[in-house]
Amino acid sequence: MNWSRFYRKFFLRIRNIKFQNKLMLGYVLVCVIPLLFVSAFIFRQAAKGLEDSSQEFASLYTSQIRTTLNEFIKEYDEVTKSVLVDNELIYKLGESSSLPLSEVVNQRLAVQRLLMRVALLKSEMGTIMLIARDDGVYQYSTSTNKVNENLLLSQEWYKKLRDSNETFFITGLHDRSYYEDKGDGAVVTVGRVLFSSEGAYAGMLLIDMDPFTLLQLDHEFILARDKYGISVVISNLQQQIVYHSDAASGRLSWKQVLESGSDYIKDNESKDYITLLGSTLQGELSIKTEIPRSRLLQKINQIKVMTVIVILMSCLIITLFSLGLSYTITRPIKALRRSMKQAELGQYLPIEKEQAHDEIGSLVHSYNKMITTIRTLIEDVYIGEIKQRQAKFIALQNQINPHMLYNTLESIRMKALVKDDDETADMIKILARMFRLALAKEGKRHTVKHELEYTANYLQLQNIRFDNSFKIEFKIPDEMLECSIIPLVFQPIVENSINHGFENYSQRMNIVIEGHWTERGEMLFRITDNGAGMSLDKQSELQALLDGAESHKYKLEDMNEPAEKGLGLQNIAERIKLHYGDRYYLTIVAGVKDGTTIEILIPRNGRDRI
Repeated sequence: MNWSRFYRKFFLRIRNIKFQNKLMLGYVLVCVIPLLFVSAFIFRQAAKGLEDSSQEFASLYTSQIRTTLNEFIKEYDEVTKSVLVDNELIYKLGESSSLPLSEVVNQRLAVQRLLMRVALLKSEMGTIMLIARDDGVYQYSTSTNKVNENLLLSQEWYKKLRDSNETFFITGLHDRSYYEDKGDGAVVTVGRVLFSSEGAYAGMLLIDMDPFTLLQLDHEFILARDKYGISVVISNLQQQIVYHSDAASGRLSWKQVLESGSDYIKDNESKDYITLLGSTLQGELSIKTEIPRSRLLQKINQIKVMTVIVILMSCLIITLFSLGLSYTITRPIKALRRSMKQAELGQYLPIEKEQAHDEIGSLVHSYNKMITTIRTLIEDVYIGEIKQRQAKFIALQNQINPHMLYNTLESIRMKALVKDDDETADMIKILARMFRLALAKEGKRHTVKHELEYTANYLQLQNIRFDNSFKIEFKIPDEMLECSIIPLVFQPIVENSINHGFENYSQRMNIVIEGHWTERGEMLFRITDNGAGMSLDKQSELQALLDGAESHKYKLEDMNEPAEKGLGLQNIAERIKLHYGDRYYLTIVAGVKDGTTIEILIPRNGRDRI
C-alpha cells in the first residue's frame, strides 16, 4: 500500500472541506482527544429507587393518556350530538323514495351542508357518513376518496352496530376495504345512533378517523415512549383494539394488529414488564400500558456509564460551542459571498447587518463602500445620459432664433392678408403661437394652462385642415391651471386620437380633457375621444409598452428610429417616470366601449427630478 499517496488524498480531502466545518472539526478534536482520557466519577444507583421512579413515570404516562381520551370522548360526544338539531331532516331521509325529485335534491343539499358543518368542528375528521333509516348513505370527505355504499353496509362491524344498544360508540380498528381505493391501513369509526324527537330510529352518524389522531400526546411523552419502549394498547367495551402505539410508531403494521388484535389485549403477568391498567370516566375505553423492566432497570458498569455520560455531554457542549464560534466567524463571509453573487447578476446591494469590529468586519465595511460607489457611478451614468438628452434639446432650441422665426412668420402672415388669403394668415398666426409655447426657454415655468393652449392651437390648425371636424372641451379646475407640468403631454395624445381614431370616421370627433384632484392632492387627467378606438390586441400591445416605461426610462433613444415616433404614448410615459418618479404613470383605461381614454397621474407642482 502506497502510504504517501494515501496521505496526499487524505490531506486533499481535508483541504477541500468547507471552512466552517474545518473550524468546528478542529475545535472538537482539540477538546475531545484529551477528554477521552478522563474518567474520575463514581456513580451508585439503587434498583429499588429506579423501579419506584419508573412506576411513578408509568402512572403519569397513563394518566396523561386517560386525560387525553376523556377529552376526545367528550369532544366527539358533543360533535355527534350537534346533528340532533336537524333530527327532523334526518328522519325524513327515509321517505325520499316517495318525494318529488326537486325535494330529494334539496334534501341532499341540506344533508351535505349538515355534514360539512360537522366537518368544520374538528379538522382531523376524514370521512363523515350519515346512514338514513332506509340504508341510504350520505357522505362528505375532505379527500377525493369516496366510500362504496354497498360495501359499507355489508361490513360486519357495521351490522353489529345496528344490532347493539349503544347510542355513542367507538369501533375497534377495521380495514378500509369499503373505500374505492381499497387502500392499506386501518381506520377507527366514531359515531352515534340517531333518533327522532318521538324516539324512533332515524339513522346513524359515522365518522372515520385515522388511528393516529385518537391519541395525540405531547412531544416529550412521545420521546419517552420511544426511549423506554413503552407500549400502549387502547380497547373498547367489545375487547377490540382501537389504538396500538407500536403501530403508530411504525414498529408494527396496522395489518398485523388487525390479524392478532386479541393477543395484545390479554394481561401479561410476566415479571419482565411493568403493567398498568386504566379506563376512561364512563368506561368506554380501556388503557393498558407496558414498560420493559430491562429498559428501565438495566444495570451497567458504573464507571463506564459515568465516563460515557461525561464524554457525551462534554462532546455536546464542545460541538455546540464550536458550531457557534465557527458560525460567528463564517457568517459574514457567507453574507459577503451571497452579496458578490448578487453583484454578478447586476444587483448592487450592500450587506446591511451590523458587523463586528474585527478584520472580517472591516472587510465587509470596505465591500459595502465599494458597492455603494459602484451603484452611485451607475446612477451617475444614467443621470449623465439624461442630461445629455436634455443638452441636445437645449442645443436644438439655441439653433433656432425664436425672434427671427416669429418675425418671419409675421411677415408671411402680412403678405397673406395683403392677398386676402385670410385662412392662410390664420394658420400662420396659430402656428406662431405654438412655436412661442414650444420654443420657450428651459428655465421658464411651463403650466397646465400653457399645455392646454398649445393643444387648442394644434386642434385649431387641424380644424382648418379638416373643415371643423374636431371639437375639444376642457374641464380643468381653475387652481389646477397654474400648476407645473412637463411640456408636450396633451398635444401628442390628441394627435394620436386624430391620426388613429379619425380614420374612416365620417362624424365629428369630440375630445374632452378632464382634470381631477386625487385624495393625496395629485393631478389626475383623462383625455377621452369618441373615435374609432382600438382592438383588444392592439390595446394589450400598447399597454405592455406603457408598462415597460419604468425599465426603459434611462435608455438613450435609438438615432435610427423615425423622429415622429419620439413623442408617442410610450415616450410620454417614460418622461413622466423620469421627471416625477415610478408612482406616476400614463395608461390606457380598459373597458371603454366607444373611443379611447388615456389617464395620466402627476404630482401637484411636480418638479423635474434631475
